[in-house]
Amino acid sequence: MNKAWLVAALALGACAHEDRVTAAAQLSLDWRRVATPADRERLSRWRTAFVEGLAQAKASGHAADIAREGRLLEPDAAVAGGGPPAGDYRCRVIKLGAKGKGGLAYVTYPAFDCRIADEAGIASFRKLTGSQRPVGVILDGGQKLVFLGTLVLGDEQRAIDYGRDAERDMVGAIENLGDGRWRLILPYPHYESVMDVIELVPATIKSGS
Repeated sequence: MNKAWLVAALALGACAHEDRVTAAAQLSLDWRRVATPADRERLSRWRTAFVEGLAQAKASGHAADIAREGRLLEPDAAVAGGGPPAGDYRCRVIKLGAKGKGGLAYVTYPAFDCRIADEAGIASFRKLTGSQRPVGVILDGGQKLVFLGTLVLGDEQRAIDYGRDAERDMVGAIENLGDGRWRLILPYPHYESVMDVIELVPATIKSGS
């Protein structure tokens, strides 16, 4: 079984349910055995990316915007608690920092539709709408829940296999904010920003409230 393939296949339902159950049973839940070396390194630097992204955003005149977001944009705001339960979510993306000159150091988007699903005992995350859509699995990382996935772009209908294209590979952590919200932090994404923060709010609750 190709473990990298499973990261995309579980999140998209790309194979039959029976195959997903068999694949999940064969998958080691140690995220380090699934992640690429580059992604293990990226995740180890999550706090550096967060602080760097915030510094760029504040320097570009967005200190007040950051303050209004409260705990969502505080690097150490995570609290003990479980991950988000399966269901539909509203996901609001904030991009911090810019990868190159001329890029925007602070960008926030309206909430999109996302879903957390239970795929044969493994949680998956999928952003359902928008031009950039992370999809992947959520694995136990000890103190953190680790997200491993790939990026679906534009009108693409399927994700490419994790590990096939480093520019599409994604790694991050899902953190409990302690107030009925979670966030997915994505350090050093390959596109545009230094840190992406995705707020996860159950679809029955207004995002950003």
